[in-house]
Amino acid sequence: MPAGKAEARTVLSLERIRKLNPSLNAVIAVDPGAIDQARRIDALALSGPLAGQPVLIKDNIETLGPLPTTAGSLALASNVTNRDAPLVARLRSAGAVILGKTNLSEWANIRSNNSISGWSAVGGQVRNPYALDRNPCGSSSGSASAVAAGMVRLAIGTETDGSITCPAAINGIVGLKPTVGLVSRTHIVPISHSQDTAGPMAASVREAAELLTAIAGSDPDDAATIEADRRKADYATVLDANSLEGKRIGVMRFASGFGTDAAFETALAVLRQRGATLVEIRKFDDSAIGGNELTVLLTELKAGMAKYLRGSPAPIPARTLGDLIGFNAAHLKAEMALFGQDMFERAEKTKGLDDPAYRKAREASFRAAGRNGVDRLLRENNVIALVGPTMPPAWKIDAVNGDQIAGGGAGSLAAVAGYPHLTVPMGLVKGMPVGLSFVGPRWSEPLLLSLGYAYEQARGPFPPPRFFRSIEESPAIAPHLRPAIVP
Repeated sequence: MPAGKAEARTVLSLERIRKLNPSLNAVIAVDPGAIDQARRIDALALSGPLAGQPVLIKDNIETLGPLPTTAGSLALASNVTNRDAPLVARLRSAGAVILGKTNLSEWANIRSNNSISGWSAVGGQVRNPYALDRNPCGSSSGSASAVAAGMVRLAIGTETDGSITCPAAINGIVGLKPTVGLVSRTHIVPISHSQDTAGPMAASVREAAELLTAIAGSDPDDAATIEADRRKADYATVLDANSLEGKRIGVMRFASGFGTDAAFETALAVLRQRGATLVEIRKFDDSAIGGNELTVLLTELKAGMAKYLRGSPAPIPARTLGDLIGFNAAHLKAEMALFGQDMFERAEKTKGLDDPAYRKAREASFRAAGRNGVDRLLRENNVIALVGPTMPPAWKIDAVNGDQIAGGGAGSLAAVAGYPHLTVPMGLVKGMPVGLSFVGPRWSEPLLLSLGYAYEQARGPFPPPRFFRSIEESPAIAPHLRPAIVP
């Protein structure tokens, strides 16, 4: 008997993982029951856009079955909880095959200020399929790399500040950080209850919309999602290739540059051609965000991590952030040969969620990024959304100096405010992908996805990765590195 569609897709994805993952380290573990899942879905003849589609899950999100949820750390190597995060349960109800877990920046990049994005003690270093010596960004590194490489077309990432949108842009895929509160965070290893959210990472805007439709919704165990059932939509049904026509969109010049100018101008020309009116926004003072955001993240990390660790039913060796610090110190060679845990140590010194300094910082950062940030920029410029380059092109993996990022877009505004942020592949800079960001107010996912879809359709096909060992060996660059006159 021939395999059904779900089984055939799952087998194909597993073969792609077997072939490519040794070079990319994008997948930490494959669910040994994935083919059985697919066969059950085929037997049930489920319908819908996700029916029979393999989906990879970032390994800070719990799933039923034998796979641990590690957040990339050896401290959670035994964290087999045998429970689905609500968003995973929603995927299963939609007929998705939960294929396995993706690698990530350990602890979602919060352990150290000198970290290497995409590295974890459990999974090693994730690599960018466009050039294997280039960083995939983080922390949803494996999810982005796996989709870009064609292992799957759908994956789930999480973001606190840039962890979906940066890897999506740098690996040439679509990523959406939803409004905080649209998707449940229950049974996800936390950083910040103010900013954390899971979101879709996909090969196209339509697939990202379908994935978001499946995972969005209220969860009684996550108070932030109280409005989600009322706000969610069938996001794929609102996609309109003509949605840019007559729309006023703000151009975030204050968040542009860092090698993306030519690609950005080409993207803006596409938006104009599709009928958008572009409004230049040259200045924005974000000085009130950075320090306040860090205070919020570190304080909430200590509290949220203890709650998560104590709630795990697995026999893990740590139940507080202090325990994790002790574990890392006791496992220096495996955990801290490349970088330390300075951010963990700073978080451990915070004074709790009732600390007046934390409460003041939280209010100040929300106000600066939201009411006086995105909301003010939209209102004062009479625009419905903001666009800008998501991030610079990928930097080289650097085990000596850590991440060497040449700049950054305006993603922090949406992250700190808890507003949605969509990135869509924009172009190549010397062979490396960069993304175009669409940012809007709370609950504006239908608008952003439709605008991004219209841009994607007008842009045309995006060049796939070619798995160069280094971009310097690509045909577009290699000849220029040789001498013009050979002595």
